[in-house]
Amino acid sequence: MANRGWGPDVSQDVDDGDRVASGQGIERRAGALSRRAILDAATEMIDQHGLQQLTMRRLGTWCGVEAMALYRYVSGREDLLNGVVDNLIDDLYEDQLASRDAEDGGWQDYLQRVAHGVRAIALEHPQLFPAIATRPPEAPWVRPPLRSLRWMETFLATLRGFGFNREAAVGVYRSFTTFLLGQLLLEVAAHGAPLSPAMDAVDGGAPLPLDLQQYPNLLELAPMLAEDHSLAEFEEALEDLLDRIETNTHTP
Repeated sequence: MANRGWGPDVSQDVDDGDRVASGQGIERRAGALSRRAILDAATEMIDQHGLQQLTMRRLGTWCGVEAMALYRYVSGREDLLNGVVDNLIDDLYEDQLASRDAEDGGWQDYLQRVAHGVRAIALEHPQLFPAIATRPPEAPWVRPPLRSLRWMETFLATLRGFGFNREAAVGVYRSFTTFLLGQLLLEVAAHGAPLSPAMDAVDGGAPLPLDLQQYPNLLELAPMLAEDHSLAEFEEALEDLLDRIETNTHTP
């Protein structure tokens, strides 16, 4: 996400716990704050500093206001996180509607566009994607990452419009969301995103001090194993999923 001028310059010689609070805030006109502006600022802060650095106090400094000014628009950190996640998923929904051609390319094209849209979010916001995967959805049967009621309604209605019966449409929703979560959580973890508050991000550029002498195959193949083929693997797994859907549903 492009910087909107909310973020302060951050000193590099302060403690991680206070880094976000160390910069010069930007003075805002009275009334310039809004819920959307605050959620966008929180997204930028998380992208740059990680989810663990997000507090109302630090976000207030990031926005150039007292933390109490934020409570007019968000009730606290939980509301803030829910709003950030909902915004990203809502933006994906609007983008997919806007990109849909008048001449539809079929259900395969629809699923491919949605899959690549979710992947774009995961790669643009790797620190946030685990939250998209784990924040409680609107109902227990709504599955992340397509985690809103209107996403679920549109997804199921689109598939049924392509001729899927009720059972097949529900089955596709389950297998498709499982595929997206599994593939993309692995991918963002490989790029250093922590998958839980207790996990530290891994520096993908620093090789681990492993002694592979007793593992000759690993020693020989380690350079190949370290290559990044995530996009090709995503495409291959997505194509396999679409082929299985077509075989199982016998949809023209």
